[in-house]
Amino acid sequence: MKFILAIAFTLSAMSALAAELPFKGDAAKAQGIVNQVCAACHAADGNSQIAANPKLAGQIPEYLYKQLENFKAAPGKKAERDNPVMAAMVASLSPEDMRNLAVYFSGQTAKPGASKSKDLVVLGQLIYRGGIAGQKIAACASCHGPNGAGIPAQYPRLSGQHAEYVEAQLKAFRSGARANDLSGSMRGVAGRLSDREISAVADYIAGLR
Repeated sequence: MKFILAIAFTLSAMSALAAELPFKGDAAKAQGIVNQVCAACHAADGNSQIAANPKLAGQIPEYLYKQLENFKAAPGKKAERDNPVMAAMVASLSPEDMRNLAVYFSGQTAKPGASKSKDLVVLGQLIYRGGIAGQKIAACASCHGPNGAGIPAQYPRLSGQHAEYVEAQLKAFRSGARANDLSGSMRGVAGRLSDREISAVADYIAGLR
């Protein structure tokens, strides 16, 4: 029994240690892929100028890697995140390539964004910071942080992200078109938000810094 407990303790300790290890990749090896594949939509430094395409600069590497994995379909299966454009982009990428890209973009400096609507941003701030108790919606800040920096390996950075992109993703979660969120958490939140509330949160997030 003592031997079994010792093994269990050792495995538990190893798992905890592994969770604390830094995400590894070689940013230099990603440069060629960035220039040839990613830059046209996301910019070479990850600060996309196209509102429909997300900013990748400064994003948490584990999150970037997960999304790249989710865009790639396994043989005989559909991709977890259905996007024909991104499916084509990741088709030839190896796990090592995706790790290198994740490290590259996470190491780029994110440029700030800006909110556009004074009316919406007030509502967005209320939802982001305090949630909506009557609709059983938790504050966005509880997972993504007060300044939108996210929580490494768990929740992505949102600060300064294009409002149009955030709005599109929240609506995709709400409809179920996007379903690669952990335990359905984002689908649960977005499913209770109205169009106006989604627009408000997205606008507030764009100006977070």
